[in-house]
Amino acid sequence: MFEGTLRLFLIWVCTLLLMAPVSFAVAQNVDGVSDLKLPGISSYATPKGETSLALGGGGAITLSAQLTDKGGDITRGIVWRVFKPETVNGKLPMVASAHGGTAVFQLEPGSYLVHASYGRAGATKRITVGKDAKRESLVLDAGGLKLDAVLSGGARIPPKKLRFSIYEGNAEPNGDRALIIPDVEPNSVVRLNAGIYHVVSTYGAVNAVIRSDIRVEAGKLTEATVEHHAAEITLKLVREAGGEAIADTSWSLLNESGDPIKETVGAFASMVLAEGDYTIIAKNRDRIYQKDFTVVAGQNQEIEVLATEAAAMDPEEGAD
Repeated sequence: MFEGTLRLFLIWVCTLLLMAPVSFAVAQNVDGVSDLKLPGISSYATPKGETSLALGGGGAITLSAQLTDKGGDITRGIVWRVFKPETVNGKLPMVASAHGGTAVFQLEPGSYLVHASYGRAGATKRITVGKDAKRESLVLDAGGLKLDAVLSGGARIPPKKLRFSIYEGNAEPNGDRALIIPDVEPNSVVRLNAGIYHVVSTYGAVNAVIRSDIRVEAGKLTEATVEHHAAEITLKLVREAGGEAIADTSWSLLNESGDPIKETVGAFASMVLAEGDYTIIAKNRDRIYQKDFTVVAGQNQEIEVLATEAAAMDPEEGAD
């Protein structure tokens, strides 16, 4: 009898050990994505119960997503989230989630909201789960956007000096646009819902900016290349033409209208500027020197400012 009792006890312990990792994995699955941003749904809450509805005894629901209504199932990269449709404290309770392509959930009978996100594209659908297995699909109506930029004449721009920002296509009454994705690297693919987007391409960090409206089509990869009319400029203060740059120099750059657009300190002042006319003011040891110059698109150049008595300005005049 003792051996029989011992055998039953060991079976009971082994059963607990086998069940424990499953419960732990489910908790991670539900709570691990609770702080992610959810496109299309303002807020949600993680379930308060200890048991996920995905473990209930209801019917199996298979969820799949397509880029277009006639497209094939997306096999990877989708984040699925299942919510109860009734808000709790102003939030939607999330009951299950999954990552990858087509997903299968075992949910208790009832009504749910399902959200599928694919990059920055997403779609939401209300589903009803019964006791029998069923299948639901979501059409994302989405495509890809790949951005790049060149200089006049087709010269390549160093990727590290180039960034894109993607905004909504429609502007607010005050002219502002909602920012969707900042700091997009060139030649990276961004997944978006089909529509028109306002893209801002920035070369360098001063004023070389190009704006354009680009349409993303569902099921297609849209590749767009913009052209920058700008050049890289290096400024230095020298005592004679071709001389060494003078250290501890303060630089102030003015545009054609006389407005300051850049200030920096150092022996060299390197920057990317849009084509046009500029005035540079260099200050060193209470002496001020000024020079006008022109930036030609695609023509990088080094500009020397001569630190001579003839070129020096009156400090009070330079301050104005």
